[in-house]
Amino acid sequence: MSNAENIVLTAATELFGKKDPSAVDRWVAPDYKQHSSLAADGPEALRKLVTGLGPDFHYEGARVIADGNLVALHGVYTGFGPDPLVGFDIFRVDANGKLAEHWDALTPLVPNTASGRTQTDGPTEVTDKDKTEANRALVTEFAQKVFVDADYSVLTDYISTETFHQHNPEAADGLAGFGAAVAKWGEQGKKLVYKKVHKVIAEGDFVLLQSEGEFGVPVAYYDLFRVQNGKLVEHWDVIAPIPAQLPHNNGLF
Repeated sequence: MSNAENIVLTAATELFGKKDPSAVDRWVAPDYKQHSSLAADGPEALRKLVTGLGPDFHYEGARVIADGNLVALHGVYTGFGPDPLVGFDIFRVDANGKLAEHWDALTPLVPNTASGRTQTDGPTEVTDKDKTEANRALVTEFAQKVFVDADYSVLTDYISTETFHQHNPEAADGLAGFGAAVAKWGEQGKKLVYKKVHKVIAEGDFVLLQSEGEFGVPVAYYDLFRVQNGKLVEHWDVIAPIPAQLPHNNGLF
């Protein structure tokens, strides 16, 4: 486990597991920069958020991806609102070992999905760490050609035609499932538009993209891919509308 990963997991456990506001003093930088739509900027706003967590609040982690000073968490929050929320969180750890910056995206948990898979199940352990940079390059190229340039003719250059496990709640498994979902979304006026990829976070066989675009309305896209033998074989995501107003001036990205 990397040092940054250890810091983020310890801090998250104390803040959101134990709901301990004093963990802010131990783990959060004085100039903590917030990009979430749920909290204002700075450590005191985070302390207020943690203090306000109810007895029913809990977090169930599914995956951790550590890439240098960035650590991404994938899991389910219960008790933030009336329904459980699937979320991606990204933390930047500074040179002093403190949480210095945070981004996130949340979407409602869907009980019945098109693929029969949940939004967080599937492999969780990072493998193929020696392939991190090759997998980062592959997914970065895929994101540019398919997501940003919308060239779907090259899909099979990147996505496995044999195995593509889908965790987006509205898409079935495989390329056919993805194609059918895209067509359905188009009919609903929700065309997949990716304008800019802001972050590519990679560790072994997992690569997370944080992107900005439109899906009927302006959205943040968080797309997590699992790569096997040079092909994308699994996909999880969160598509979160960008609110008109944020409780800070830092933007979502």
